[in-house]
Amino acid sequence: MLEAGTRRRHQPPPAVVFAALTDPAGDPGRPWLQLLDDEHPPEILQASPPDVVVWSSLWERRPDARIRFDLASDGAGGTELRWTLHVAEPLPDPSLLGHLRKRLNQLINADLRATFGQ
Repeated sequence: MLEAGTRRRHQPPPAVVFAALTDPAGDPGRPWLQLLDDEHPPEILQASPPDVVVWSSLWERRPDARIRFDLASDGAGGTELRWTLHVAEPLPDPSLLGHLRKRLNQLINADLRATFGQ
């Protein structure tokens, strides 16, 4: 698998983020995983509390994709959350790759963070 993109942002405490990533629909009062028509909910392929979650692909066009989340304490009660997109060879064309990265950034570093008031 090739690393096709990664981003890191500050998030709430690790336990809260871990719960949100392992059960995206778990809190109906804070929906954040709003998928597009060509996306489907991920399967949890790995969940190693409190610091690693791996999702299956969200995209029908790239069922080989995997998204790894690394959660590290920021030392102040929050989390430095890094998502990393992995894909099998060949890499997607630049347009699709840009779309996949943008969607992950939107879902994780905008939508998820917004549910926590960040």
